[in-house]
Amino acid sequence: MATILFVVTGADHWTLADGTQHPTGFWAEELVAPYRAFTGAGHEVTFATPGGVVPTVDQGSLAPEVNGGEDGAREMRQALDGISELNRPLKLEEVAAADYDAVFYPGGHGPMEDLAVNADSARLLTAALRSGRPLGVVCHAPAALLATEDAPGGSPFAGYRLTGFTNTEEAQAGLADSAPWLLQDRLVALGAEFVEGDPWAPNVVADRNLHTGQNPSSSGPLAARMLEELD
Repeated sequence: MATILFVVTGADHWTLADGTQHPTGFWAEELVAPYRAFTGAGHEVTFATPGGVVPTVDQGSLAPEVNGGEDGAREMRQALDGISELNRPLKLEEVAAADYDAVFYPGGHGPMEDLAVNADSARLLTAALRSGRPLGVVCHAPAALLATEDAPGGSPFAGYRLTGFTNTEEAQAGLADSAPWLLQDRLVALGAEFVEGDPWAPNVVADRNLHTGQNPSSSGPLAARMLEELD
C-alpha cells in the first residue's frame, strides 16, 4: 500500500483583476476522481492545506451541468461527504514529501489565489520532483509551480513538458477577460514546455516523474497514469 498526499487549496475565492473576489475553492471532480482511483487500488490518501484549514469546494463544480445531470451532481456531493479526512487536513507547512510515496494537487481556481505564492508548497513540490516519486498536478493546480520561481537558478520545473488549464478554456469559461493573469501564459514564462490539447478533452502529459492534466476530465486519467508508477 502506498501513501499519497493530496495538497488542496485553502482559498475560498480568487481575486480578479478589478479586485473583486470570485467565489471558488477546489474542483470536486479533480479531487473525487483521483481519490477514488487511489483508494480503490488499496492506497492511503492524506490531505494537507495551508494552515490546515478545511478546504472549500467550488460550488460550480457541484452543478448538474458539469456532472452529467442531477443524478451525477447528487453522486458528487455524496462522494465528497464520504471523504471524512477532508474535515481534518494536516498543515501544509508541517508535511514533508519524503513521508509519502506520491503527491497530488487537485485544481479549481483556488490554487491561483494561495498556492501560486505559497513557499511551503514550493518547498514540497521541489522535494517531490527531486525525489523521483510520482507527482501529479491537474487543471489550475499547476499555478502552484509558480511559487518555485524564486529558487536558486530558477524554477526546477523549467524545461519540463506539462499541461494545465489553457487560455482557450479560461476564455470559454468566461473568466479570461477578468483574470489578473492566465495560467498557460505564466507557465510558459516559467520556462515550461506547455502541451495544449483540445478544450475540455482529457489530456495527460508525463515528463519523468511529473504528471499533469489539462482540465477536470483529465483528473481520472491522470490518477490512472500515476497508479502505473506506483504498481
